[in-house]
Amino acid sequence: MSKTTKQYAWDDTNLLDDVSFADADATTFRSLLEAKMAVVPEARADFTQGAILKGRIVEITKDYVVVDVGLKSEGLVPISEFVDPKELELETYIEVMLEETEDDQGQIVLSREKARRHRQWEYIVEECKEGSIVSGRITRKVKGGLMVDIGMEAFLPGSQIDNKRIKNLDDYLDKTYDFKILKINIERKNVVVSRREVLETERQSKRAELLETMQVGDRIKGVVKNITDFGVFLDLNGIDGLLHVTDMTWKRIRHPSEMVELGQELEVVVLNIDKEKGRVALGLKQKEQNPWVEIEKRYPPGTRVTGKIVNLVPYGAFIELEPGIEGLIHISEMSWVRNVTDPSEVVNKGDEVTAIVLSVQTDEGKISLGLKQAERNPWENVDDKYPVGKIVEAQVRSLTNYGAFVELEPGIDGLIHISDLSWTKKVSHPSEMLKKGDRVRAIVLSVDKDSRKITLGVKQLAENPCQTIERTIPVGSIVAGVVTKIAAFGAFLELDNGLEALVHVTELSDQAFGSVEEVVKVGDRVTAKVVRLDPEHKKIAASIKEILVDRNQIDRDEIVLSDDECDVDQTSRGGTDEQDE
Repeated sequence: MSKTTKQYAWDDTNLLDDVSFADADATTFRSLLEAKMAVVPEARADFTQGAILKGRIVEITKDYVVVDVGLKSEGLVPISEFVDPKELELETYIEVMLEETEDDQGQIVLSREKARRHRQWEYIVEECKEGSIVSGRITRKVKGGLMVDIGMEAFLPGSQIDNKRIKNLDDYLDKTYDFKILKINIERKNVVVSRREVLETERQSKRAELLETMQVGDRIKGVVKNITDFGVFLDLNGIDGLLHVTDMTWKRIRHPSEMVELGQELEVVVLNIDKEKGRVALGLKQKEQNPWVEIEKRYPPGTRVTGKIVNLVPYGAFIELEPGIEGLIHISEMSWVRNVTDPSEVVNKGDEVTAIVLSVQTDEGKISLGLKQAERNPWENVDDKYPVGKIVEAQVRSLTNYGAFVELEPGIDGLIHISDLSWTKKVSHPSEMLKKGDRVRAIVLSVDKDSRKITLGVKQLAENPCQTIERTIPVGSIVAGVVTKIAAFGAFLELDNGLEALVHVTELSDQAFGSVEEVVKVGDRVTAKVVRLDPEHKKIAASIKEILVDRNQIDRDEIVLSDDECDVDQTSRGGTDEQDE
C-alpha cells in the first residue's frame, strides 16, 4: 500500500506524515493512535453528542478522571477506561467522546474508550483493507471463536484459529499472533480475521524454501502428526514427509504405532524429493547399517540356526535370527509326516526353535528356513522297513469316504483303500467293516517314498474266492445262502463263502406265482443249485426251482417204486388165493 499522509484539523505536529498504516502491527498502530489522540487541539466548535473532543486532565480521583474539554464545566471519564497507566497524568491532553452534554445531575459525560474505538475503526476503514496482515492479542472466548485485540476488537472464527486440530481454546488466550483480515463490515463496524490463513501462507513459503534447500541423504528432524496403516506423516517445519512402514525398521512390524506415537520428534533421512508434487519420502532404518549386507556369508544354505518365533501367519512362521533379520518357516517345511494347515499346530509365538537355512534372497530380504530338516526324515528308509508283501498290524487312525488310514509308526501312515477291504462284499464306506481305533492286520501292497504314500490291503490276506469258484462250487453243486436283496428280476443270495449269487425270477419256483416276495423274502435262508458260473465278472447264477424239481423227481420215483412193490405183493397174494381156491 502506498504511504498515506493525513492532516487532521487538530494536528499541529504532523506526527502521522509518511506512515504506512496498512503494514503497521497493532503495537505501532496503538502508539501512533495515542500520539494522535494526545495532540493539543485548536478550538473546536463541534460539541454535539458523539463528537470526538480533545481535553486536558485536570483532576484524578479514585473512580474518575476529570477532563476539561472547553465546555462550561469539566466532564468525567471512568478511570477503568484507561488501559495505560501512563495516561493518568495531570495536564495531559487526551481524546474523548462526548456522550452526554448534561446528565441527571448536570454533569458532562465523556468516554475515553469510545473515542479510542472510534479512532480504531477510522484506522481500519481508511488505512487497512481485506487481506492486510495485522498483529494482535487474543483476549477472550466467545461463541464460535475468539476475540482479538488488533488495536480494536476483531472476531477470530474457530475454523480460522489454526491449521491443525484444536484441543483447548484456552491454550490461545493472552497469546499474540499475526492475523489476516478476512472481512471488514462497515455497517456493523466489525472485523473478521484469520490466523489459519497466515499459517498456510507461512507454510507454503517455508515449504518452497525447504524443498529448494533439501537434498537426498540429508538428516532432518520432524514431528509425527499422523499415523496410518502404511506409514507415518511427519511435519518437517512446514512440509509433510512420509515415512513408509517399510522404511521404519529393518525388522518386521505389523503397524507403525509399534514404534512411534503422535507428537514424537524423529530424526529421519531424506530418501526422495518430488518438488513438483511437494512430496518427500523419508527413512528411519537408513540411519543404521543394513543388516542384510553379506547375509549369505553369515547364513549359507544348510546352516543350522536357532531363533525365537516372532510372528505367525496363515502360510508359516517368522523366526528372528538377529535384530532386523527374520526368516520364514513355510508350513510345508514344518513336518515330514503331518499335513500342516496352520502353523500353530506345530509352533507358538515366543517358542525357541532350531531350523535349517534352505535359501537366501538378499535382494528381496528373504531367508527360507526348514523346521523338519532339523530332524531325521522317517521316510528315508521306509521301503526297507515296509517292503511289498509284508504283513503288518496297525491301528485305524481315521476313516474317509475312500478308505481307512492306519498308523504304522509315529509319522508313518498307510492307506487301506475301500476296494481292498473285501473280495466279496461291495463296501460303500469303510465304516461298514472298520471303526476308528480298531487294530487291523493288512499286507503292504505298494510304497511310494517320494510321495510318502504306503498302500495296504486287507482282502489280500485271504485267497480270492472268485478265482476258485469253478473248483469250490462247480455247476450243479448245491449251495446255501441268505436272501439279501429282492428285485423284480429275481433275488440275490449271500452264500456261505461270502460270494453273491443271483436266482433269476424264472428259477425261483416250479409253481406259478405273481411276485418274487410270494416265494422268498429278505433274510430267508434257502438252498439252490449252481446253474452257471462267470468267474471273470464274479457272477454266479443259481436256481431254487432245480432243487424243487429234483426233490419232486425223487418223490415221484419213490411213489412209482411203492406201486411196483404193491403190484408184486398183490400178485403174490393172488397166487396164493388161487392155490387156496
